[in-house]
Amino acid sequence: MKNTIYIVTFLLVGILTAQNKQKQDAEAIKKMCGCFEVTFNFAETFNYSQDSLYKPSETKVDKGLEWAELITDKKNEVAIQHILQVGNPTDPHIVKHWRQDWIYENQDFYMYNGDNQWDYLHKPKKKIDGQWTQKVYQVDDSPRYEGTASWVHVDGKSYWENTTPAPLARREYTIRSDYNVLVRGNRHEITENGWVHDQDNDKVIRVQNAEDVLLAKEKGYNVYKRVDDNRCQAAANWWKEHQAKWATVRTKWSEVFARNKDLVLKEKVDNKVLFKYLFDDELTEAQEINPIIESFVK
Repeated sequence: MKNTIYIVTFLLVGILTAQNKQKQDAEAIKKMCGCFEVTFNFAETFNYSQDSLYKPSETKVDKGLEWAELITDKKNEVAIQHILQVGNPTDPHIVKHWRQDWIYENQDFYMYNGDNQWDYLHKPKKKIDGQWTQKVYQVDDSPRYEGTASWVHVDGKSYWENTTPAPLARREYTIRSDYNVLVRGNRHEITENGWVHDQDNDKVIRVQNAEDVLLAKEKGYNVYKRVDDNRCQAAANWWKEHQAKWATVRTKWSEVFARNKDLVLKEKVDNKVLFKYLFDDELTEAQEINPIIESFVK
């Protein structure tokens, strides 16, 4: 009898501890919401090219104002939509930016494999126990990259680290064609004044049935400094006006992902990229949006 009580008590304590940890993780994730002054820093650190004429990417330092809106807040899922606010503060230009979804103990993955292809992968429960998957999406809500890891809370720090393959960064894909996969080493750390996205990336040449070739390494260090939410009011207002449309877009993509099979996307349809279609303010209804997204799925 005593042994039974001990075992039950031990299990209950373990469950409560896991639940408290999950809640602590979710609170850390939600601290990435709000208005931020962002400094983007990228530098190519080492190159391994055999080409004597190889030119590394130029060091890039840029700044912007970004609104991060909490669009899903559930026990096992937190989603944040990022919106850039640039230009004249009195009449800013608003740009729908990236989105990050966090899913607790997620088992279904789309892993990037180069050339606009994502391979579907189902992981066993024991491999993702207690972990959160970060799923990152393009400006048109198509897939970008995702990875799973545990949030760590120690010595007053909260951070999450993962390494995963991804498409070329937006700052590179229009000017570089000498590599086709960016293996991203991502670290998200919550700070007193906001959060930091610390990156150690590998620029990789990936060819089917061959080993990856490392072309160069890159350091990224993006600092999100929290500022008064009022400074992002224009971005917040824009999202309120357009959120219903983008909920429709997400619903269609969720249908595509739920097929649980390898995904290949066309770069263009009728010589036009997907975000050019979806950024049309006249396009608002599912019967218009869904066929366009489907036309990009091979």
